[in-house]
Amino acid sequence: MSDSKSTNVASLVNSGVTDAGDPTHTDPDKYRTIMENDLVRVLEYQDVPGDRTHPHRHPDSVMYTLSTFRRRLHFADGTREVSMAPGQAFWLPAQIHAGENVGTSDTRVLFVELKTIDSTPAQTSDAAPT
Repeated sequence: MSDSKSTNVASLVNSGVTDAGDPTHTDPDKYRTIMENDLVRVLEYQDVPGDRTHPHRHPDSVMYTLSTFRRRLHFADGTREVSMAPGQAFWLPAQIHAGENVGTSDTRVLFVELKTIDSTPAQTSDAAPT
């Protein structure tokens, strides 16, 4: 992604986006609901190198990686790059961000979003997986 496009994504997040949408609505070509009930929603995320998402929110979630990938995540306080291997599980606090695939491989991830905890979404880069 060019610097101007990257800056534009960061600007959207930095603009105080607190009503960022559901990722299945903001990026329906990348997020798919696999299962949902009163307690959880399971999402599959998939993209290709160069793809980026619109600002969106996630509740408290567990992320499980299905592929190796490298992503840049944009939060209100800046960006953070993460590299993941398949088969890793991470706890993610509720958050608002936008992302982009900056690697050379497709991203495939499962999110198990919790519906029973009412959390205020973080808009800071410390919400990214480490």
